[in-house]
Amino acid sequence: MTEILKGAPVAAALNEKIQAAVKMLEANGVRPALAIVRVGEKPDDISYERTAKKRCAAAGVEARGVALPEDCGQERLIETLRGLNSDKTVHGVLLFRPLPKYMDDDAVRNSLAPGKDVDGITDASLAGVFAGSGRGYPPCTAQACMEILDFYGVELKGKRATVIGRSLVVGKPAAMMLLGRHATITVCHTRTADMPSACRNAEILVASAGRPEIIGGEYLSPGQTVIDVGINVLDDGSLRGDVNFAEAAEIAAAVTPVPGGVGAVTTSVLLAHVADAAAKYADFE
Repeated sequence: MTEILKGAPVAAALNEKIQAAVKMLEANGVRPALAIVRVGEKPDDISYERTAKKRCAAAGVEARGVALPEDCGQERLIETLRGLNSDKTVHGVLLFRPLPKYMDDDAVRNSLAPGKDVDGITDASLAGVFAGSGRGYPPCTAQACMEILDFYGVELKGKRATVIGRSLVVGKPAAMMLLGRHATITVCHTRTADMPSACRNAEILVASAGRPEIIGGEYLSPGQTVIDVGINVLDDGSLRGDVNFAEAAEIAAAVTPVPGGVGAVTTSVLLAHVADAAAKYADFE
């Protein structure tokens, strides 16, 4: 029978550690604080900000919303980030992206101090992930995949792992983190020839294709652990992953659900990064 790798117990275990860390910080006069920077009034951003603030409050992390108008201009946004860089009461910054099209994403994201880049969007943070140096923080969604694999005791050393997608948000960093744990990595993308074969050969499959239920039974094989990163909203408002869950549940050994899988862990990873950044700032990690 296929094991359903639910995110809730993973998040709960992380939250226990976060709450313990926050209590230690507060006992030493430090309250971890996250600044959430939003440009414009996109409903998805507003909804996520609301959820993030609730999760912060539950964990004892202060959340400060910083909302700028859609036409604020790139320089104003960069100045805002630089101000947060120098604000000693802010330990982490979450910048909602994608940014308005008139902005230079590289220039904006790299104006954020790596030490406060708790979602791994700067080149410096990503360099730490790729070099395996431990400097900076990996993207939260990529690390959430790793947290799920670890929580459920999935062995990584020596295993064949295929990652579908090569974005800097999930695909590339997840591949590097798996490689850092001694898995043998294949990365698939839109130019990959015979992608189903490359996926079937994997013992661990991480799907971040960005298309609903594109990964069907022909991509899967018995004994696999499947991590579905996709969150796709259908016309009827329902959510679907990148993996056809019904087919995966008939073939794979284990699979994450959507919703209730990777997404349920991502915010907890973010809060863990904020608490860690606060501890490093206070120099008693």
